[in-house]
Amino acid sequence: MSGRLRGKRVAILVEEGFDAREVTDPIAALRAEAAEVVLVGVTAGVHYRDRNGSTTVTADLAASAARVQDFDAIVIPGGMRMRHAMVDLAAAAMAANKSVAAICRGAQVLISADAIRGRTLTCWPSIAVDVKNAGGLYVDRPVVRDGNLITSRKADDLEAFAAAVIDALLTS
Repeated sequence: MSGRLRGKRVAILVEEGFDAREVTDPIAALRAEAAEVVLVGVTAGVHYRDRNGSTTVTADLAASAARVQDFDAIVIPGGMRMRHAMVDLAAAAMAANKSVAAICRGAQVLISADAIRGRTLTCWPSIAVDVKNAGGLYVDRPVVRDGNLITSRKADDLEAFAAAVIDALLTS
C-alpha cells in the first residue's frame, strides 16, 4: 500500500443488482492507495447482492444522508436503479466539481441528473443513444476523462478506470 490517497474519501454507490467487479475492483484499488471508501446505498446497514447473487456488500451510509462536501469523489457502477437520493448526490457532486466516475450503465444516473450535456463520455454501448439524447458526446474508448467526469465502458476496462480515478484524486 503506497498511501498516496490517504485523507481522500470516496463514495461508491451500491444497491441490489450491482455489477460485482464494478464495485469490488474500485474498492480494492482505492483502498490499496489508502483512500477511505464509503459504500452508499439506499439504506445504511443493508446487505446488497450483486446481479448474480455471488457478492454481498453492506452500505455504510444511506444516500439520503450523504453530503457531497464529505467526499472527494463518487463512483457509480452499473446496476443502479435511479434512486432519487443517488441521482441528487451525483448531481451535487458534478455541480461541486468533485470527481465523478461512472462505469458501464452507471452513466444512466448522470443522465437522470441532467449532468452530461456538453460532456464527452463513454458507457455501455446499449445506452450510447441515451447519452446522445441527453446532450452528451459518446465515444467508444476504454476510459474518458472530461474535466471532473471519468467514464468507462465495461468491467474489462476496470484497470484503466481505477487508474483514472486514482489520478483524478491525486490531482484534485
